[in-house]
Amino acid sequence: MNLQNITLIYFDYFELGFLNTIAGKIHQVFPLKIHLKEGHIDLSDFYDLNRRQYNANNLIQYVDSHFATDNAKTIGLFNVDLYIPIFTYIFGQAFLGGRTGIASLSRLNNESYGMNPNINILKERFSKEIIHELGHNFGLIHCHVPDCVMRSSTYVEDIDQKGADLCPSCHKTFMQLLIQNNF
Repeated sequence: MNLQNITLIYFDYFELGFLNTIAGKIHQVFPLKIHLKEGHIDLSDFYDLNRRQYNANNLIQYVDSHFATDNAKTIGLFNVDLYIPIFTYIFGQAFLGGRTGIASLSRLNNESYGMNPNINILKERFSKEIIHELGHNFGLIHCHVPDCVMRSSTYVEDIDQKGADLCPSCHKTFMQLLIQNNF
């Protein structure tokens, strides 16, 4: 694979300043060119009436087959409540060692938890989630180091407690994967 960039495709309304901040944070961890791109999907095709959520498994498959390319890691950005059958909700999902992931703002804002809005916290959480999913795309698995961005996050508090960077061990693995896979 001749990896040239990371592409962030936004499928809902996102303010460009917000996305540029997120792109900058991602670039600090994965020093590749970041492309922002607008995409369009009929989200009703992914909506589960019984759960009142969006099926992340189907959504990531669609993003992969319609928007991803072999020379980029592609993350679809959404603002809908995502689920997979074995979890009540998820913040994002990615193909391990693959080219595609998705992430959603839906459960990352303070308002979802009865707190006042905070755009800086929202940016931090969303950045961490996207970096985490990109880590999976690059072949990284979950880490047990408390402040590593690759630590699993079941709850928003988990995202808040971890850092936005790879721990030394995950960074070393990432560098080895880059060399091994000719990224």
